[in-house]
This record gives sequence, structure tokens and C-alpha cells, in this order.
Amino acid sequence: MAREHDSQQAVPNTPGMRPDSDGVTRRRPLRRRHVEETVEVAVPVRTAYNQWTQFKTFPRFSAVVHGVEQVRPTVTAWTIGYGPLRRRFAVEIVEQDPDAYLAWRALEQRPSHQGEVEFRPTDSGGTAITVRMLLEPRGVAKRLTGSSKVTQVTTRLVRRELQNFKQFIEGLGQEGGAWRGTIRNGRVQHDHPEPPRSRVAQWPVG
Repeated sequence: MAREHDSQQAVPNTPGMRPDSDGVTRRRPLRRRHVEETVEVAVPVRTAYNQWTQFKTFPRFSAVVHGVEQVRPTVTAWTIGYGPLRRRFAVEIVEQDPDAYLAWRALEQRPSHQGEVEFRPTDSGGTAITVRMLLEPRGVAKRLTGSSKVTQVTTRLVRRELQNFKQFIEGLGQEGGAWRGTIRNGRVQHDHPEPPRSRVAQWPVG
């Protein structure tokens, strides 16, 4: 079920709040009122995570995503909409931990948009996927719709898209690709420095 959190309440059980083995405390992007939805899928965490991070496949199951393009290693451009209406915006992945966590933010101010997705193993061997999103309308849009209306619409959208992903990945039974890199503060982390004359872009999508 969707839950709204007060601006002063911490987001529970978020990997972004715990120090990792490297001693770095991950950032938690959502601190104010937000939408939260969870779905359980009957595939292992690794499979669910690998497929989710293949962003270019979202149009195959999403009702609103029509295209995803790679702009930079941590930035993608999404085209969404209903019917003939389309809107394109850029999204930056700010944190990403394989098989555990991913946080993003929109690179525009109208509306302000950020979110996170968490992957946790279930007792049955499947995966619990939790998505938290914060969408804040600005200016005229805020006056016309209001925050409560935006929350209701976002809740229905997130719930439906999670169900679509569940049907998609359970139908496949296995991921269609994988990117196992780590992102910190919007930068891809490399285990070994690349030679200055042989840099090759590492794309965090399939």
C-alpha cells in the first residue's frame, strides 16, 4: 500500500542511511512527504535488479514510458506520456548499489522529481521491490492540481508500473542484460583507473 511520510520522519530501512564496508554513508534522497509502493516478484534479487537497471527495456512493459536514451554514463533521457501527449526529461542516477539500491533525480525544476528503489530478498526466494517517489509541482501546475492530487496520481502510477514490471520479469524468468557498476554522488566508480588514452564509456544501462 502507498504511504505518505511526514517531512520530519526518516525513511525506514533505506540502504542510503547505513555506512557500507568502505565507511561511506549513502545519501537518502527522500526526506519529505513521498509516495511509497512495494511489490514482490517471484525471481531472485539479482535477476530483478539486473532487469530493472536495463532502463531501455522499460517501454516493453510500462504504460507511460515510450523511450529511454543514454546521454551520459549516469544520465538518461526519458520520454513519457499518454496517447499523443509526450514529455521528455533527463534523469541522473545519483546512487547505485548492485542488488540493493538505486536513487535518481530529475535534472529540471518543473516539476521537481526524485526517487529511489530498494531490492530486498524475501523468505520465498523472490524479491521485494520498494519504490519511493517525490514529485513536486511548481508554479501554475501546483496551483491547479495541489500536492494531494499529485500524490494520488503518482501513487496509482507507481502501483501500476510495479505490477507491470512484475508480470514482465516473471514472464521472462531471467534478466535480459545487466550492468553491475556502482555509482556514488552521480559518478561511476571504477575498481581500477583507466589509462588516460584508452577511456571507454561505461554505460549503466543495457
